[in-house]
Amino acid sequence: MGTAADPAFDGETLRRGVEGQPDILLSLYADDAEFRIVDHTTQPSHPKVLHGRDEIGRMLEDVYSRDMTHKVERCIVQGDEAAYSESCQYADGVRVLSESMLTLRDGKIAEQTLIQAWDD
Repeated sequence: MGTAADPAFDGETLRRGVEGQPDILLSLYADDAEFRIVDHTTQPSHPKVLHGRDEIGRMLEDVYSRDMTHKVERCIVQGDEAAYSESCQYADGVRVLSESMLTLRDGKIAEQTLIQAWDD
């Protein structure tokens, strides 16, 4: 079990990052963070796994280059864990919903598991 989260990690900073400031969002990840993504193409037995801030940063660049909005619906931070719900919408109306569970270490995201679904 990790140490308690540093007060530097908070839901409002996460919200600002997710909702349009990807540089802030990337700064919340530890250098060696692991990010797992589960969806209809990367199912639970074979999730997509990103290792380290560099890989996570490339994924964020791709996501935030798209014509879409992001909104944090809920965020809970408790000790060395956090969870949040995010809703997104592409310009063409397609919606995406994701749920993330985070493990924090020294005020940074050390592990994230994201489960997402979107309109077909």
